[in-house]
Amino acid sequence: MRDVRESTDVSTPTSSFRSGFVSIVGKPNTGKSTLLNALVGTKLAAVTPKPQTTRARIQGVLTRRGAQIIFLDTPGIHRPNSRLNMQMMAAVEEALSGVDLVLLVAEASKPRGEEDQLAVEVVKRSDVKAFLLLNKVDLIAKPRLLPLIDAYQKEHNFAEFIPVSALHGDNLDLLEQKIIEYLPTGPQYFPEDYLTDQPEYFLAAEIIREKIFLETRQEVPYATAVVVDKFEESDVRLRIYATIFVEREGQKGIVIGAQGERLKRIGQRAREELEFLLGRKVYLELFVKTQAEWRAHPGLARLIDWRSS
Repeated sequence: MRDVRESTDVSTPTSSFRSGFVSIVGKPNTGKSTLLNALVGTKLAAVTPKPQTTRARIQGVLTRRGAQIIFLDTPGIHRPNSRLNMQMMAAVEEALSGVDLVLLVAEASKPRGEEDQLAVEVVKRSDVKAFLLLNKVDLIAKPRLLPLIDAYQKEHNFAEFIPVSALHGDNLDLLEQKIIEYLPTGPQYFPEDYLTDQPEYFLAAEIIREKIFLETRQEVPYATAVVVDKFEESDVRLRIYATIFVEREGQKGIVIGAQGERLKRIGQRAREELEFLLGRKVYLELFVKTQAEWRAHPGLARLIDWRSS
């Protein structure tokens, strides 16, 4: 399995500089992407209330005085039942290869279930030092945390147990401090202003897909994929042409909506956010096409991860 450290430029290490790769894992919808965005201070990963929004590994880099943390956000851990799900779980396994630390994110406000247990098992198999992060602690009373920590402690020897709220920023400074304490002495892998390895066109596709998740219901968000066909930059504005793939004609009608109103809302919301994130004017044109059973297609990799293009 490919080591996540490949293809990184490094600067000369100093005796006190700490650096390393940190994977963020957990079952679907525990707030992993929200945590990544909060830690690096900008939006790199799509975030919705629906599970399995993240389909590919997302890198985010945080550089501090004397330290650099390379975070790897991952799809939610689940039992795969399709080619798409298997590729998502392969992204999780890849993100656990050759890293220095794992952050297992669990949702403190919900009872533990089978997927929580599966996530612990995946972390145990990785044989990498791990923190347990109990997220969304703003939604529960503090006395409820102790039994939850005790239950997880019996299952695995976590190096640290840290309650956090990724949404509100609770204990994120402590988390950052603890991560740096556990990182080895090493080089600065990326320049200080470097945030991610993902190209802007992939970010654009993810933002569009996020808006589809927010604007549609039931199976429709999971039956869609977004591919950026053209990404043209000029002095005036950025022009983005993207295709939304669905599996059935009925889903195509849902995404477009009556008189095209839903597609218009998706495009407007995506364009406004992209203009904010990229700091320039954006022209966005969306097309919707039917690709039957695209989730089972051998070439689906390029639809969900830019590294496979």
